[in-house]
Amino acid sequence: MTEMSGTIAIIFVLYVLAMLAIGVWTSRKTHSALDFFLADRSLKAWVTAISSTASSESAWAVLGTVGLAYKEGLSAIWFMPGCLLGYLINWLFLAEKLRKHSVENHSITLPDYFENYFKDKTSILRVISVVIIFSCMMAYVAAQFTAIGKTFDAVFGIPHILSISIGGAIVLVYTMMGGVRAVAWTDFAQGIIMVAGLVILSLTAFFHLGGFSGMWSQVGSVSPETLTWMGGKPTSVFLGSIVGLLGIGLGYPGQPHVLTRYMAAKDTQTIERGTWIALAWGLLVYSSSILLGICGQALFPGLEDPEYLFPKAAEQLLPTLLTAIVLTGVLAAIMSTVSAQLLVAASAVAHDVYSKMLKKTLSHARILWVSRATVLVLGLGAMFIALGETRVIFWFVLFAWSGLGASFGPLILFTLYSKNITRQGAIAGMLTGFLTTLIWKVTGLSESLIYELVPAFIFASLSIYVVSKITAK
Repeated sequence: MTEMSGTIAIIFVLYVLAMLAIGVWTSRKTHSALDFFLADRSLKAWVTAISSTASSESAWAVLGTVGLAYKEGLSAIWFMPGCLLGYLINWLFLAEKLRKHSVENHSITLPDYFENYFKDKTSILRVISVVIIFSCMMAYVAAQFTAIGKTFDAVFGIPHILSISIGGAIVLVYTMMGGVRAVAWTDFAQGIIMVAGLVILSLTAFFHLGGFSGMWSQVGSVSPETLTWMGGKPTSVFLGSIVGLLGIGLGYPGQPHVLTRYMAAKDTQTIERGTWIALAWGLLVYSSSILLGICGQALFPGLEDPEYLFPKAAEQLLPTLLTAIVLTGVLAAIMSTVSAQLLVAASAVAHDVYSKMLKKTLSHARILWVSRATVLVLGLGAMFIALGETRVIFWFVLFAWSGLGASFGPLILFTLYSKNITRQGAIAGMLTGFLTTLIWKVTGLSESLIYELVPAFIFASLSIYVVSKITAK
């Protein structure tokens, strides 16, 4: 354990130094608000593709999805088509149109885009957008910090107070330094580490059990229902969970921290090439996560918390050096998402509230100062929430994912593909999506009936359409 701790400490320090070096390098290129929030619209295909996908997946791919597959078995595979469908919707139908619109309308943030599109002079659209973004991002970021605590607790028994504080501080520093350019390049590096770690660990577990036949017999002897497509559930329950898992893909068009990467892409060719890079990355990540979760049933039966599987498997199945690198992949997954979300929240305060709504004429230096201060305050707030008590990562992330996906996804798709949407319809859609998510989750309908994003997305879409029809004249 001492050797393991020492090796991980060295790898982790090298990793942190690399991320901070990217922060320093990008800070020298950051001279304006457009630089800080959209990297001067200069991101190329590989960075756009992998940074956007890595920031969307976070700890739920490395810890949450592996834990889901451990718990649900082969039936968790229905999670993958939903996510890949979300990738396809974003990249084929949304990325290029949103990029062009944001350039033509000089939109830096998502609230900017809505206000410019509807020519809203009242700032109501901007206010609602900012409140939803801030509410969901706080929960989202807190869930990522909780994941840091779980990882280090599982491997070293390090108190989560210490691990959350150190991990959070590192993310805050490099995000404050370079803005979206720092976040995009660190996300790119973290996305590569993340997919490599999952592929290596899942294949190691698979061959450790003796390949396909060995895995099938050993997992089957421990938990026969793990290897059924329905996970031992009644047909009605299974179909409900399938719709819910497929419905996760509906959240992708509404994630501000992902959409801003398309707005920051350099040109059309970047989007076209990025589509295939993003799909390949997602396929590798999700297939590896599910394979590892299923193998975990035979390797580590009876885990009290399935989300501990990834770090435990790394510790026991891999050589010390490789374990250190793979566990860094968990931190990479967390940090890639936290930094992107912090930046979106910072833009909501510095650009949307301070500069646009309060009508402050700010110098570029002042906007950068306000942005960095917001990153710091939000990050510290989320760290305090995470330090409060251990929470289930997957639950928290899905809630925030649903809130953003249902509030913004339908509206963005309508604005890109319909000419008949009114400002009142947009307001109704955002409020309906967010409130349906909240009510559905709090009343327990997500567990007893269906995942909240599906009804919230549908109701939000209907609200936009119906209210726009009524108010069109």
